[in-house]
Amino acid sequence: MLPIGDALSRAAAATALNGEGWRQAAELTLALVLSALIGLEREIRQKSAGLRTHTLVGVGAALFMLISKYGFTDVLEPGRVVLDPSRVAAQIVTGVGFLGAGLIFVRRDAVRGLTTAAAIWVTAAIGSASGAGLPVLAVFATGIYFLVALVFPLATRRLPRSPSAISALRVRYPDGRGRLRDVLRQATDLGFAIDDVSTEPVGYRPSSPSGAPGPSMVEVTLHVHGRNSVTDLAASLSELDGVVAAAASDVNSIDE
Repeated sequence: MLPIGDALSRAAAATALNGEGWRQAAELTLALVLSALIGLEREIRQKSAGLRTHTLVGVGAALFMLISKYGFTDVLEPGRVVLDPSRVAAQIVTGVGFLGAGLIFVRRDAVRGLTTAAAIWVTAAIGSASGAGLPVLAVFATGIYFLVALVFPLATRRLPRSPSAISALRVRYPDGRGRLRDVLRQATDLGFAIDDVSTEPVGYRPSSPSGAPGPSMVEVTLHVHGRNSVTDLAASLSELDGVVAAAASDVNSIDE
């Protein structure tokens, strides 16, 4: 039986041969932290892919890169066996592209899930950079993601809108009072064209301090476009008699 010292030395030599050590564990941990930060932002916004999905994508991409870099050192022979680690990075791009495509869907004229799919794609790239031993690029790319996800929406709201750009308008009011006619008339009077109308029941409104159920409520979603401000339209609709609430948003950013 080998002495304990010799056994530990051989284990350490085998680990060094495979390129497996604390440095690789640190790179995998970096991918975990950065991917979880992106996933947390998506989770807070209640998107279809949140904390767990983004974390697993980033860690998985990092692990594939580590396997590609260090997982075959025990079979390499100079002049006979040559491996190209960049091939794994290319396959990660393709595989994650299919994963992101599953999050994109079209409902009526609105495309949903594009930002979440792009976030997964960027998370895989950040994980790959972490696994490839490029921590500065990984951290910098994470900062860019938060700049785009949190700051850019504030800037885009200040940009001039095209008259053909479709906005989503949600209006809530008691059912059976004929408020939809007033809403449609007010929207057209303010110069908006209505592309689509859908309604759905949203429960009951309490009518007394005791919490007794009042009239049933309806929420109507209008897809409109026009030259005027859709925010001003929402404010105008909220002042109509019987309208409980009105809010406007970009139709393509509702579920992004």
